[in-house]
Order: sequence, then structure tokens, then C-alpha cells
Amino acid sequence: MKTTSATILIVEDHQDLAANIGDYLEAGGFQVDFAADGLSAIGLCENNHYDLIVLDIMMPGINGFEVCRRLRQEQHSDVPVIMLTARDTLDDKLTGFDQGADDYLLKPFEMKELEARIVSLIRRHRGDLETSTLSVADLKFDLQTMRVTRGDKVIKLSPITLHILRILMRESPKLVTRERIETEVWGDEAPDSDTLRSHLYNLRKSIDKPFQESLMHTIPGVGYKLCRAEEV
Repeated sequence: MKTTSATILIVEDHQDLAANIGDYLEAGGFQVDFAADGLSAIGLCENNHYDLIVLDIMMPGINGFEVCRRLRQEQHSDVPVIMLTARDTLDDKLTGFDQGADDYLLKPFEMKELEARIVSLIRRHRGDLETSTLSVADLKFDLQTMRVTRGDKVIKLSPITLHILRILMRESPKLVTRERIETEVWGDEAPDSDTLRSHLYNLRKSIDKPFQESLMHTIPGVGYKLCRAEEV
């Protein structure tokens, strides 16, 4: 389960929980840093490199949603983010993913599950970049720079959403089942049923909503296609 030389930032205002997470991860070979509030986390991210952030949502000052938004939009950071929360609602998950979160873990949770998700995200984020560009209509994905454009517009996506887009573009115009996406993205650590739906919602909103032609198509009960309408 280990990944080499990975540094994790734990952003959690409950000291006992933060300490428990830190102790567990350090025992697994990770380097760990801590922030007890959102502003401290933003300051640390400005001056340090982290391989992943474990980010609590409910904190004093600015909450985890705002921290994630600032990291993505102001610092232009693509560091993977796992959000922690006790609130199990779809709206909260959609908000988190919309602000740039990559994963969402409900409290209370097993440390083994947190570690597995951390390892999976870091490995995927570090993954070898392919040296080609994927294209579907006017949508282009440079796999070397991880830059996505449609026409003359640059599209910002979270690491997991980028991974889903790469799968759909790589297979275009073929259909990709929900199960295949979940397996490629999360392996044996598949999240709850709302997680993929939330990422697909954000992906569709980013690559289709601002444009006249829709490229992302849902085949009810089967899967998804990324292609022109005449290829569905």
C-alpha cells in the first residue's frame, strides 16, 4: 500500500482526529504536515509541496469548500484533495466536487480506507503521462501537459475528472460502462454510488454546458459516450 516520498497535509480542527490520522499515515511511511484551520492550510500550500490534502469541511474561519476553491482557482493547484465530513448529503458532495475535490469520505471512517484512497489518488496523479493528444470534435486533451481545451476555451478539471475524461475520449465513440469507469478510476476501492455521478455531472457542466453542441451522452442503464450526436 505504500507510495514513496509522499507528503500529506491534514487540515482538521479536531486535534485528536488529526493526530490519529497523522500517526497512522506516518506509520505507513508518509510524511505528514498539519493545519487546524483553512487560512493556515492555504498559507502552507503557498509555500510547500504536498502530494495530497486531507481536508475537513467544517472548520472555524473558512470552511473546506472555500479552501478547495482557493487552491484550484487562485493558486491553480492540482494537488489531489480528499474531503472529510459528517454530512452525508448529495448536495454537499456536489458542492465539494464542484469546488475541485477528488474524493469524499464520511466520518467516522476506517483508517485503512483513508490510506487506500490516498494511495490510489497519489498513484493516479503521478501516473506516467502519455505523449499524445486526444481529440473529439473541438475538444482536445493534451496528455503530456494535462491541458484540456474546447475551441479557444481552456477547461479546468480536477484530477479524477481528468482521468474520467481521458477514458471517455480514449474510447470515443465507443460506449464505456459505468462499471468500467469505476474500475479504471478507483480499482477495488470503488466509492459510493453518488461519487461517479457527481464527477460526471461536473464533467458535463465543464465540457458541454458553455457550448452549443453536446459531446457527452448518457445511455440509460448502460453507460456513457463522448462523441458527436450523430455517433450516439
